[in-house]
Amino acid sequence: MEQELSTTKTGGHTCPWWLLFTFDNPLRRLIHDPQKLLRPYVRPGDTVLDVGCGMGFFSLGLAELVGKNGRVLAADLQKQMLAGLIKRAENAGLSERIELCQSTPDDIGVDEPVQFALAFWMVHEVRRPDLFLRQIHKLLDPGGTFLIAEPLIHVSGKVFNQTVFLAENNGFHVLDRPSVRASRAVLLGR
Repeated sequence: MEQELSTTKTGGHTCPWWLLFTFDNPLRRLIHDPQKLLRPYVRPGDTVLDVGCGMGFFSLGLAELVGKNGRVLAADLQKQMLAGLIKRAENAGLSERIELCQSTPDDIGVDEPVQFALAFWMVHEVRRPDLFLRQIHKLLDPGGTFLIAEPLIHVSGKVFNQTVFLAENNGFHVLDRPSVRASRAVLLGR
């Protein structure tokens, strides 16, 4: 079963950039406030990764948390998402803290170490979760943490537990199962 899970395609469908406006908007802060949700994991001066960043809902919050000496590596497959993110970052005065990273289906597009990584409502879209998790593990500093949150409506408990199982098989260990509204979530350590 381990071999079957490590090569299972659980995703591959990427949310189109134009659909993101339906849930990446100011009202979302009422459900997922980036500051409150991510503050326990991020310190000023950190380099952090927002993988599958979309138009930057969490990237902007991360940029505020890392402060002027920190960096956010914002990675996404879609150029339209990254273009939207840079406009938002410029409007918020945070563009100097955010580095855009163009991903491909098999490469996150980041090669430097990070202290924290976030994958919010996107792992179910990944074509090769085993490869994805290995890449994240390699990027995290020793002692670094990785928060995965998946939408309750879209990702079953069984599929989410398979993701956690794959993560553990790729060197992660479960630190916590934080409560994240409308989500299944796990905090992983390296």
